[in-house]
Amino acid sequence: MATYCGVDFHARQQLVKWCNTEDGEIHEAQLKHESIDEVREFYAQFSGEVIVGFETSGYSSWFEAMLEKVGHQVWIGHATEIRRRARSRQKTDRRDAELLLDLLLKGEFPRIHRVSAASREVLRQLRYRHRLVQMRTRSYNSLQAIALGAGVSLKAKLRTCKGKERLLGLSVTEAQQEQRSEWLALIEQLNACIERVEQELKLVAEVDDRVQLVRTHPGIGLLTGLALVHTLSPVSRFANSRKVAAYVGLEPREYSSGERQQFGGISKAGSRLLRLLLVEAGHKAVRQDGQLKQLYYRVMQRREKAKAKVAVARHLLVRTYIMLRDGINYAEFVRRGVAVQSARVSYRPQVPGKLIERLASEQQLS
Repeated sequence: MATYCGVDFHARQQLVKWCNTEDGEIHEAQLKHESIDEVREFYAQFSGEVIVGFETSGYSSWFEAMLEKVGHQVWIGHATEIRRRARSRQKTDRRDAELLLDLLLKGEFPRIHRVSAASREVLRQLRYRHRLVQMRTRSYNSLQAIALGAGVSLKAKLRTCKGKERLLGLSVTEAQQEQRSEWLALIEQLNACIERVEQELKLVAEVDDRVQLVRTHPGIGLLTGLALVHTLSPVSRFANSRKVAAYVGLEPREYSSGERQQFGGISKAGSRLLRLLLVEAGHKAVRQDGQLKQLYYRVMQRREKAKAKVAVARHLLVRTYIMLRDGINYAEFVRRGVAVQSARVSYRPQVPGKLIERLASEQQLS
C-alpha cells in the first residue's frame, strides 16, 4: 500500500494533504518551517512506499534532501500544467493541496524531470560563478564612472596594470578616492573567488568523459561543457533535437491560425545561463567552423546580427546533443556529415529505358 502526499509548499510553511490507499481517508496538516525537526518527524511517521508531490520552488532544496534521507519519493510537478487542471478558479492553499493529491491518486500528476544531486551541485556552482562575474562587472563600471568623471576614458584598459596605475593617478575628491580603493579591493576579492570556483569546476570536468567529449567541438569550453552535460543529462529522455531546443528555450514561438503561419522569437523557457553560454561559445565556434560561419553570415544578411547569434547557438546545441547521444567526438561528427553529403551528390536516380520510350511516344501522340 502506498501513501500519497500533496504538498502546497511555501518558504515558511506548507499545507499537506495525504491519503493512504489502504483506508482511502484524506488527512490534512499544516507545518511551520521554524523547526525542521518537526517536519522531519511528521514525514518519518509514514512507512512503506511514500510519494510526495509538490510544485517547483526555488526554496525547496532542503525539503527535497530531507525527504530523500527519510526514504520517500520526491515528485516535482509542472506548475502551469497543474494550474490548468484545476476545476475551480478560487486558489487557496487547501485547494492547491487537494488538487495535487487528486492528481497523484489518479495518476495524472504532471511530473517533470529532476536532475541528480551531483548535477544540481555543479549547476549551482555555475550560477554562483555567474553572479560573481556580474558583481565584478558592476564594480568595473563604477570605476569607469569615476574615471569618466575625472575626464579620462579607460574602457578595457582598466583591467590591465597600466590602466589601474592611470586610475590611481587621477585627481579626484576624497570620497572618490575612498570609493576607488574599496572597489579595487572588492575586485581582487571577487577575482580570488572566481578563480577558486573555476578550479573546483575544472576538477569536476577532468573526471567526466561527457564533458571532455563535447569540449572537442570548437567554441565549447569548460563552463559551456559542464552546463550542457548537467542540464541535458540524461540525453536519452529527449526524442529528437527539437525537444532539446524547446527544453533549453531556443525553439521559436509559433502563432498560426488556418492558412496563416507566423513564427516569433525564441521561447526562453529553459536555462537562461545555458543560453548565455551557448551564445558566447558561438562567437568562437564561428571563427573555427566553416559551416557555422556560413550559417552566421547567411542569417545576418536576411535578418540581423542578434538572430544570427541565436541561430548559431541553436545549431551548437543540436550538435552537442547528437555528440552526447551517439557518444562521438567532433571529428567523427564532421566525418559523418561529409559522408552524408557525398552520398547525396553521388546518388543519381536512373530512369528505365522502357519508361523513356513510353513517355516519348505519349508526347508524340499529344
